[in-house]
Amino acid sequence: MNSPQTPGVVPHRLDPERIAANFSDAQLPFDAHEARVAADRCYFCYDAPCIAACPTEIDIPLFIRQIQAGQPEVAAKTIWDQNIFGGACARVCPTEQLCEGSCVREAAEGKPVEIGRLQRYATDAGMARNAHPYSRAPSTGKRVAVVGAGPAGLACAHRLAMHGHDVVVFDKRPKPGGLNEYGIAAYKVPNDFAQGEVDWLLRIGGIELRMGVELGRDMTLEQLRQDFGAVFLGIGLQGVNGLRVPGEERGGVHDAVDFIATLRQAPDKGVLPMGRNVVVIGGGMTAIDAAVQSRALGAENVTIVYRRDQAQMSASNYEQDHAKHVGVKIVHEAAPVELRGNGAVREVAFAYTEATPEGGLRLREDGFGLQADMVFKAIGQTLGALPDGVAAMGGKLDLGSLPAGVWIGGDCSPGGQDLTVTAAAQGRDAAEAIHAALMGRT
Repeated sequence: MNSPQTPGVVPHRLDPERIAANFSDAQLPFDAHEARVAADRCYFCYDAPCIAACPTEIDIPLFIRQIQAGQPEVAAKTIWDQNIFGGACARVCPTEQLCEGSCVREAAEGKPVEIGRLQRYATDAGMARNAHPYSRAPSTGKRVAVVGAGPAGLACAHRLAMHGHDVVVFDKRPKPGGLNEYGIAAYKVPNDFAQGEVDWLLRIGGIELRMGVELGRDMTLEQLRQDFGAVFLGIGLQGVNGLRVPGEERGGVHDAVDFIATLRQAPDKGVLPMGRNVVVIGGGMTAIDAAVQSRALGAENVTIVYRRDQAQMSASNYEQDHAKHVGVKIVHEAAPVELRGNGAVREVAFAYTEATPEGGLRLREDGFGLQADMVFKAIGQTLGALPDGVAAMGGKLDLGSLPAGVWIGGDCSPGGQDLTVTAAAQGRDAAEAIHAALMGRT
């Protein structure tokens, strides 16, 4: 982030009370009465479409019926049996695109059962109990290395620990949690919930965390294969795409993922320098999170610019509407061609875009400029440095290149979708495959 001396970029644009309010919990939890009323709206469908829409295949009608019966802790166990990160997913999942988007009530009335809030009600109740809901099987004497302490890695570790294996989780960051800790807007997962959920998950035992340890720097994949019975790679996407336009090196130009991570770790969010005029380039959730939080820190004019039309934005309509509600402007079908300024950025020049018959884009001759004292790049992430002996294909780890005894999951894998719920599902499924292999089963 820029220093406070950068012209136009200063800390404390808003008073502390206003900033605290802007970063308070984005969604109020249900009380017991509200949860039962919401649960009563469920049709408890046979062959429920909401289950099919959930990447972890939670039995949603069952856990809602359990809430309806006044047993939220039992409902929480139903959720965790499929998704050990059910608490985080209740807060950050794009439910409007997944379970709620498939709800029969949504199709009939335009108002789905509030599955996300019901899931939060249940998991909050379950986590409030002192006892961890799972216990370990007798020790197998097998050891598994997990690289990456994000949702995929920790979901894998928890399921392996349940089966009686000893797990060592390595991560280069100082704190576990991955995407949940470093990559999600602070107002979505406030009050240190991400670390609380990790601490709760680790209560099962049998999982050792080794933080500040990096694959390729402190150990190699081959060393892990020799020292452990199996290896799971949940290394995420560690690089960031560049704009590749003149002026990208100017002051005030930042990676949105770094901004989000810094903001999440700041005890006093007001100390982060913020400009008056902010431009965010991209069309996904990272772009939305960077833009909304810029407004929350006091930026006066925040504009998201996306190169394609609205229908192709990966950010959900719900998130786009939320950004507009807090004062973010969204411009479609435009791409940056130059970042102008004298040392620090002062303006971003854009050209309008149009689709080609082949499905690509070309720049038109007309365009516009936007004043900017801060620019956030949010145009996708890349693998970064690869572990020795593993190749990439299509921007993800190549399954065909994996050595024997190595599994992958999460954003680094071909099926990764930059979603906690998908990462949790892949970590869980990899753990079952690893367990079967370690125990000599197909």
